[in-house]
Amino acid sequence: MQIRVRNEIRTALQNNGNKFTVELLQDLTYLERCIKESLRLYPTNFMISRIIEKDLKLNLFLIPAGTNVCFNIYATHRNCYFWPNPEVFDPDRFLPEMIQNRHPYSYLPFCAGPRNCIGQEFAMLKMKAIIALVIQHFYLEPIDYLKDVRLNVNFILRPSSSLRVKFTPICKTNASS
Repeated sequence: MQIRVRNEIRTALQNNGNKFTVELLQDLTYLERCIKESLRLYPTNFMISRIIEKDLKLNLFLIPAGTNVCFNIYATHRNCYFWPNPEVFDPDRFLPEMIQNRHPYSYLPFCAGPRNCIGQEFAMLKMKAIIALVIQHFYLEPIDYLKDVRLNVNFILRPSSSLRVKFTPICKTNASS
């Protein structure tokens, strides 16, 4: 995947006069799918809550107005009803043909509806910019593996200790730069 992202970045840069621009970042579709899949598996906000404004009948249950309802984003993002093989990292889940019939509330890294994150497009652009620059200049190698990572659940979902990654600079010759 890292090689594919790096190749996508190189091609986009070549097509854009070796300049990083907003348009170039928007064209990094595979990188964006990788970020979205990462956010699906590890959403920053693992849970959201809302206060029900009026009585809500949900199947056989009545939820009275004023009730604080919590919605588990982490569990929804790993629900096999919405996501086949939910524990597998698969950026192609976010290909246009794969998302067109997906339930609109099955993917919520920035929440959804009228109270969603107003900065989500900016956040995606910033993530793409930072990751593209890092991937362009370094090979990344995990030192800590996911099987060993323990998550800390507080206000946000994060690893309980630092994740270590080895950064190896990519040597560029005059012929390849």
